[in-house]
Amino acid sequence: MKAALDHIHPETSGITTFWFQPEKPVRYTAGQFIELTLKHENPDDRGGKRWFTLSSAPGHDLVSITTRYAGDDRSSSFKKALFGMQPGAELVMSEPMGDFVLPKDAVTPLIFVAGGIGLTPFHSMFLHLAETHEQRDIRFLYSVHSEDDIIFQDAFEAAGIHATIVVENPSGSWGGERGRITPEMILGLTEPSSESLVYVSGPEPMIEALAQGLHVAGIPKRRLVTDYFPGYTAL
Repeated sequence: MKAALDHIHPETSGITTFWFQPEKPVRYTAGQFIELTLKHENPDDRGGKRWFTLSSAPGHDLVSITTRYAGDDRSSSFKKALFGMQPGAELVMSEPMGDFVLPKDAVTPLIFVAGGIGLTPFHSMFLHLAETHEQRDIRFLYSVHSEDDIIFQDAFEAAGIHATIVVENPSGSWGGERGRITPEMILGLTEPSSESLVYVSGPEPMIEALAQGLHVAGIPKRRLVTDYFPGYTAL
């Protein structure tokens, strides 16, 4: 389907949310993703299609994606074209898909681990929980490179979610957790039960390392739900 850019919202100096008006209503579950096709001049070898998790909550006319721009010298031709779009410009959007969504059993204890822009599916879930007033047992760890990369804190608060934020390269004034998220940190901070589901979303190298480490530490693969973002380096 076609979708027109409605407006953009800078979250930080390098992270932006794009709001689109689809040509027909889009039904999706919080946490799902779409494929965008954006025709542009002189596409590079990475092509004109990209997958993006919807960062908006279901049930609204507009849908959003949130993504990072690495700079003109590092970004793909697709990203340059996306960040150059003006309101009213159109692209092609697929139907939403994916199973990185909340479990149907609302009493299942959940551990959410987000690395950088891997926060987007959780943001959609948090908005949905806030709007529906649904209560879930969620322990949330959010890893960023620096304090300047922290976004969407208002959504955590609206959903009543306490975020343990881990900063890899913090300033001297940072009073929270420091370093990189490791399986030991996840298990030490969250104390998962035998019924907990562990959701991990972020750069592909980070997901692979954490999933392997958590499995070695005793978390069964059936209790791990992963969503990796290709093209991003590990935190």
